[in-house]
Amino acid sequence: MQYKILIVDDDENICELLRLYLEKDGFDTVVAGDGEQAVEYATKYSPDLILLDIMLPKLDGWQVCREIRKTSETPIIMLTAKGETFDKILGLELGADDYVSKPFDTKEVIARIKAVLRRTHDSDKSSQINEVRYDKLRINLTNYELEVNGVKIDTPPKELELIYHLASNPNRVYTRDQLLDEVWGFDYYGDSRTVDVHVKRLREKLEGANENWSLKTVWGVGYKFEVK
Repeated sequence: MQYKILIVDDDENICELLRLYLEKDGFDTVVAGDGEQAVEYATKYSPDLILLDIMLPKLDGWQVCREIRKTSETPIIMLTAKGETFDKILGLELGADDYVSKPFDTKEVIARIKAVLRRTHDSDKSSQINEVRYDKLRINLTNYELEVNGVKIDTPPKELELIYHLASNPNRVYTRDQLLDEVWGFDYYGDSRTVDVHVKRLREKLEGANENWSLKTVWGVGYKFEVK
């Protein structure tokens, strides 16, 4: 998915620098040079995130933030003068999601953009009902329920997250390391045999439930949720 970033700054050099780095990193960009244009473009282009300078012609960053927050929850990162604590606090109180101090490192800006997008994307997902269904199988990640043949099966959280992840991507092969990263998280320092143990337990729970899907071992690679 290509995210669209609205860059709002009256300094053309800063806009061009941010635009170049963001597009190099795979983002789509729109540039606004004043506050009124920022409010207009926020509606017109429906960006996924707004980089908003405070010192702007026509409407300042605070006014822009207030206007946008009346109708939209689009993430906003404020660009503030270095060390201006009041700016940062006011921005956050008005509904900004983060701030970056000028002069900034473009790598830091991109890292913060990705972090805010990740947070808001995860939040959007968590507000939905995350459920996968196959014949005689229901996996609900919102309520942490596994149902086989209409019977709820008591399942530890990590087992349920593992089968949900695999079943959400049918016939895709995952290595053990990929599953550790994507289900357990990058900060997990356990052994890859942890995955094997969880798969073994899941197979015991799912055994004989249906011929059209199964938890398969791909020898020398890892595992997949196979759907025929």
